[in-house]
Amino acid sequence: MSADREKNQDMAQVAHGDGAHSDITFLLAGAADGVEIGIAPYQAVVRGGRRRRARRWAVASAAALVIAGSTGTLALAGIGDGKAGGTTQTAIRPPTAEERNVYAPLRTTLAMGEDRGKEWWVTVDIWGAPKNEVEAARQFQAMTERGQSPADARIPKDLVGRGSFFVDRGYGDTETTPVMLGGIDKTDVMSGTDLDSAALPLEPNASDGALKRLVIGQVAPTARTVTCTWNDGTTTVAHKVPANYAVNAEEALIRPVEGSQAAWFVCLAGEGKGFKSVKVTG
Repeated sequence: MSADREKNQDMAQVAHGDGAHSDITFLLAGAADGVEIGIAPYQAVVRGGRRRRARRWAVASAAALVIAGSTGTLALAGIGDGKAGGTTQTAIRPPTAEERNVYAPLRTTLAMGEDRGKEWWVTVDIWGAPKNEVEAARQFQAMTERGQSPADARIPKDLVGRGSFFVDRGYGDTETTPVMLGGIDKTDVMSGTDLDSAALPLEPNASDGALKRLVIGQVAPTARTVTCTWNDGTTTVAHKVPANYAVNAEEALIRPVEGSQAAWFVCLAGEGKGFKSVKVTG
């Protein structure tokens, strides 16, 4: 089933940075090429919030990710050199492929806990975008060695100018399984009440009728709370925390993820409950 996107016309407007900070941000963001995002069907895909433009989201089999990276040299003008009217231009070398996480992903643990005596956890891996076919070939091999298959990339060349992310779910003694992969287009920055999410069972290999107790999603970095509503009318509220906030089993959290333009959240319903809806509420 294709991802279902709803648009909320009452989305709050979010102001962006100004001055020199914005100028540098735009320079950095302009360094990566856009990419069309594909999608494969999966019944666990749920509704997203208002979209600035249509986004696509898939679980365990589609889409693509572009990580904006800086290239070339940035000139920092207006810094005095000790002489009247003088300025200094500081050359910033482009980051290496290793620094851009092309050959090894950035991994962030989004949530963890214990359910019916078994530990569970959710992680996200983000790979940087290769700049050329040489980098892409090495990344393709590194992904293969990790058992990760990039979205819509059949040969290494397909990875040039694109990044990838993979969300994995672990449960008990079973092997960690990939549950989602998708994309972030640098030109499609989430803001206001934008939300992309998926609901799925907590246990791997669950039957088709199993309750979808686990909700994973992306929101704008400015989102402060996300409310997950369950089929019995109860709710779980995820709150925004800083990047260094400890992962624990007691709280539903929204946290920034290095390499991602969006913040990520995870909600888990209690036993016997299932997903009904989710939205940004603050």
